[in-house]
This record gives sequence, C-alpha cells and structure tokens, in this order.
Amino acid sequence: MSEQLLPGYIIRRGSLLERSLLFKFMQRTYQDLFPNEDFSHLEQTVKQYFSSDTPSWWVEEEREQGSNKKSVSSAPHPPIACLWVGNAIDQVHGNRHAHIFILYVVPEHRRRGIGTALMRYVENWAIQRGDRQIGLQVFQSNKPALNLYNQLGYQTQSLWMVKFLSAEK
Repeated sequence: MSEQLLPGYIIRRGSLLERSLLFKFMQRTYQDLFPNEDFSHLEQTVKQYFSSDTPSWWVEEEREQGSNKKSVSSAPHPPIACLWVGNAIDQVHGNRHAHIFILYVVPEHRRRGIGTALMRYVENWAIQRGDRQIGLQVFQSNKPALNLYNQLGYQTQSLWMVKFLSAEK
C-alpha cells in the first residue's frame, strides 16, 4: 500500500523480497561517502539484520496516468529514496527505540524535502509504536546529513571512536 509523502512522491513499505534492492541502496549510501571502497560486505549486514522487525520504506515518483491525473499505482518503478529502520536499546534507561540504519536519496532528487519528509514519517511511525526516541549514526564528513539532523532537533549523545590496529609490533 502506498501513500503520498510529498507532492509528486509516494512512499510504500518495503517487503522482505526486496533484500537485494536494500543492499544496492546501502552500497550507494556508502559509495557516495567513500567512492574508492568495496562495499560488497554490506550484503551480509542486510542478510543478518533485515527482517519484519526492521522495516524499510521506499519513495517513488508519482506517475502521470491518462488525463494528467496523478495516480498512486502499483506499477513497478525504481525507488528514488530508501529508509531502513531497526531497533536499539537505550543503554542508560533500557528502553527499546527505533534506530535508523540508512536514509538515502538519489542525488537527482536531493534538496526537495524528501529526507526531511522521511525523517518526519519515521518519527510518526516510532511515536505510534511507543518509542520515546530515535537513534542514528552519521559520519562527521557527511555535512548535508548532519545539517538535516541538526535542523530536525537531533543532538549528539555519544561519540563512536575507533582506533585502527596494525599487526606489526
């Protein structure tokens, strides 16, 4: 079932049969930030975590039909954005909450409000299921995403730190 997300765009809940499409969108997400890397390993992430408990949503352009009327049809057309949400546990309070695995809008459709609309959509979904917060991880180098999340009221709660280790002693 589809519904209008924004004028000209519809959103629909993904199905478990779209595992390969989700993998493809995950690859695009990371390749935008790290173009010289191989992200074939993300297939294992999708295989391990994608389930009916971790929903995905797809955004597609509305299609013109017949007498210039827009229709929310079930005809297949390529998605232009993806949102995949999992579950996390707040380590301070112990409450389950939504955690955004990926939000990706193809470059040709960016700066049209789709990311903001998707974030509001998932916030409403999380509220309806009783969540009191949403978590996500974003790379510091991804300035457009950081700006979006800051504008929507997201705040840094923790820092993810890594140290790259060498086998040499």
